[in-house]
Amino acid sequence: MTTQAPETKIVDAFRVACDGGEGALGHPRVWLQIPNDHGWVECPYCDAKIVHKDFEGKV
Repeated sequence: MTTQAPETKIVDAFRVACDGGEGALGHPRVWLQIPNDHGWVECPYCDAKIVHKDFEGKV
């Protein structure tokens, strides 16, 4: 059995919410702050990598 790679989301805000995106099968909504210095953050629940659009292709 193989494990799927975590999802990568490109966003245009430095403060974002993540809820797993699967409705009742997701996870509790958490608010995440993307650091200005490296432009991405990882969700502690679903491991999704959330990248600010200014850093797309750089991380």
